[in-house]
Amino acid sequence: MLYGGYQHSVDKKGRVFIPSKFREELGEGFIVCRGIYGKRCLCVYSADQWDKLVEKIGTLPSTKASAVKRFLYDGAFNVEFDSQGRILIPAALREYAQLENEAHIIGMDTNLEIWSNALWAEENDTYTPESVAAIMEELNF
Repeated sequence: MLYGGYQHSVDKKGRVFIPSKFREELGEGFIVCRGIYGKRCLCVYSADQWDKLVEKIGTLPSTKASAVKRFLYDGAFNVEFDSQGRILIPAALREYAQLENEAHIIGMDTNLEIWSNALWAEENDTYTPESVAAIMEELNF
């Protein structure tokens, strides 16, 4: 399970360090793509999780599946870790997610999200103890 939040710099070449606990769970080869949940972040999926996502997308009606595939696949890249535990984020994805000097990396159970600091601050400001409690009430937990 991927969880936790980390701050890391994005170097001039577009590389960002991925914490070792995330690297272990992602494995050797994985996919980085545009976020598909209406947010301007990037998502990182292990090969297994990517296959599960692709399979679920395939269950959508064909016009909806095609729309999601066009958006998702056009901005999806296979990436690997370098010897220092960094990944190179392609320029198109850095531009999409507005990544410049700093990145906030979040474990989201089955995948990672990579946010620019500014966009993460905006997003995180929307969550309050009260708003999360209201969502949790739906779980009866």
